[in-house]
Amino acid sequence: MPRRFTASAKQLRPDARYNSKVVSKFINCLMLDGKKSVAVKVVYDAMDIIEKKISEVEPIEVFDAAIKNVKPMIEVRSKRVGGSTYQVPMQVKPSRQTALSFRWILTAARAKKGKPMCERLSEELMAAYRKEGTAMTTRENVHRMADANKAFSHFAW
Repeated sequence: MPRRFTASAKQLRPDARYNSKVVSKFINCLMLDGKKSVAVKVVYDAMDIIEKKISEVEPIEVFDAAIKNVKPMIEVRSKRVGGSTYQVPMQVKPSRQTALSFRWILTAARAKKGKPMCERLSEELMAAYRKEGTAMTTRENVHRMADANKAFSHFAW
C-alpha cells in the first residue's frame, strides 16, 4: 500500500517570527494534543524571556547554539552477535541528532515543576547555550556510555 503523504522536511513551513524551519520543527515537537497555538505561544514567550535576560545576543542565535551544543555526535546501539547483545558505539545521523537534542531539552524543561512552561524552556535553552543543564548532562552520559563501550566498535554494521 503506497503512502501518499509523508511528514518530511519538504512539507515543513518556517515559523512566522524567525523564519526558521528548526524553530518550526521544535514547535511541532513541543506541541501536545494538536494544540499548536499553545506551543507557538510557549516558544515565543521563552524567546522573549531569553531576549530580556541575554540582551547582547539574538534569541534565535541562543536557540541555535543550544540545539547545536546538545546534539550528540556518537551513541550506543544494541547489536546481537552470537547469542549475546553488545552496546556498539555508532555515529548519529544529523536528523537524529536534532531530534534527540529537541527531545532532551523538552524532557528537561517538562521535568522541572512550579513555573510556567515558557520560563522552564527558556532556562533550559540558556543552560544549554552555556553548556550546562540537564540536557547537556544527558548528552555527556550518552558520550560517556559510547566511550566506555569503545571495545565493541568493531561490531558496527
